[in-house]
Amino acid sequence: MAIDFVSPLPPVRSGIADYSADLLPHLAELCDLRLVRLQGQEVAPDTEARWPWVEPDRLGENGRLPVYQMGNNQYHGEVYDLAMHRPGILTLHDLVLHHFLIERTVKLGDFDAYRGQLLRDHGWIGEAAAMPMRWPGGSGMASQFALPAHRTLVTRQHGILLHSDWAAEWLSEEIPELRVRSIPMGVPLGSQADAAAGREFRRQHGLPLDKPLLGSFGFQTPMKRTDVVISTLASPELAGVHLMVAGEVASILELEKKAAEAGVSDRVHLLGFLPFDQFEAAIAAADVCLNLRYPTAGETSASLLRILAIGRPAVVSDYAQSAELPDHGVVKVPVGEGESEVLIRELAGLLSDPARLIELGEAARRHVAENHRPEAAAQAVVDACEQWRDQPVRRLGAADPAPPTSMAWKDLPGELEVQGAEVPWAAGERRKLRIRFANRSVARWLAGERLNGGVAIEVQVLVNGQNLRADHRWIGLPVDLDPGEEFVFDFALRRPLGPVRLRVLPHVLGFTSFPDLGGPVWDAEI
Repeated sequence: MAIDFVSPLPPVRSGIADYSADLLPHLAELCDLRLVRLQGQEVAPDTEARWPWVEPDRLGENGRLPVYQMGNNQYHGEVYDLAMHRPGILTLHDLVLHHFLIERTVKLGDFDAYRGQLLRDHGWIGEAAAMPMRWPGGSGMASQFALPAHRTLVTRQHGILLHSDWAAEWLSEEIPELRVRSIPMGVPLGSQADAAAGREFRRQHGLPLDKPLLGSFGFQTPMKRTDVVISTLASPELAGVHLMVAGEVASILELEKKAAEAGVSDRVHLLGFLPFDQFEAAIAAADVCLNLRYPTAGETSASLLRILAIGRPAVVSDYAQSAELPDHGVVKVPVGEGESEVLIRELAGLLSDPARLIELGEAARRHVAENHRPEAAAQAVVDACEQWRDQPVRRLGAADPAPPTSMAWKDLPGELEVQGAEVPWAAGERRKLRIRFANRSVARWLAGERLNGGVAIEVQVLVNGQNLRADHRWIGLPVDLDPGEEFVFDFALRRPLGPVRLRVLPHVLGFTSFPDLGGPVWDAEI
């Protein structure tokens, strides 16, 4: 197998560059490997000397198969262009490429290119979602996660590799015709955390030697939840706990301002970008490492796996790809309601239990050793190349727009039926109701677990205008509901005293209720 490998490499400030550097030696043992030079990107001298290199115009010559590493940032512009020109096997490190698209279009003053790409990837919905970016100050933040802007690219390839089952299933559901596979992200195990190196790191960076220290690593964006962590430091349970932020910080976060507002400026330490050779010492300096993510671009965090590899305990969001991590190897906190409260409780418990910190770290290290060996990752890449290299690819041109979903569709007619609520219904009588909810729209109704854009049903029991079930959880669709399908579930209810109205109201989470979208509601006196 002859492979042309296309990726940013160190010293480019990218986790994908570091991942690629770790993968290359193992990949070279399994194939005829050469690297493709990306224009304008520096390469470390040892990497330059170690591997054979070619210019982009020789990519794929003599039947060599391109293998691309694609991420959601500015360093992957030429990777994208080459993959569109010459299809290959593409590792998609981020399901969402919308932020990458903005970097290479809107931020360069080319709104028309941005709108055109969203039109190709997402049809009229994409074109409409592009409009807020036309004017200065427009963000279109919601659409940047709702519309991944990857369809034209991925449908052009022989096959797509991802680093979590969750991401692979998500992409397969969105574009069923794709060849998709989940493979391990290779991370060298290395040595366990060096306590002496951690103490020295604290001294060098002015961090307290005798106080509990939390660590958040990598480029800081709103999805890293760092602002939430800062607010938790003001709680009495975490008095005296310090936070180290090791990575560049997006200006929109204003972490220094948030720390001042919370009254914890003296306990928040922003270190900026750290060279890779300081990364393990920084991890060793932290008592607990944080890797919260919501919303997610579908990425598997290489920095988190490096944390686990050297045996440090970590706290993650119980969501999407992070939910696949073993419960005995990480601590998981919910997203949304209850996040801060659970985070405070878990951090306080961990920092007061040194034995549990050690136990978590050892379990985390075993998980990486068993599931993320670079040798296994390289073998999985080569296996996919051998299987998919001769598979047909889409001809260059506009991809079919993604099917509409409740995430963005404006017209969601349906049927809602409640059986068993017939009157008379005596006060105090308990009945089992059967609720049937049918999709009569042209859009797919997304499962409730998808959160924003997902569909959930609220059951209201109204007495004198007060909803007696206001504190009950809504019932989310357990799976996506395609046009023509229906969801049927049973619901037990004891009728309260007095005049009662029963109201069954579907919602699109994060947006509005179904009646606003032409959808059904069931409302009757019982």
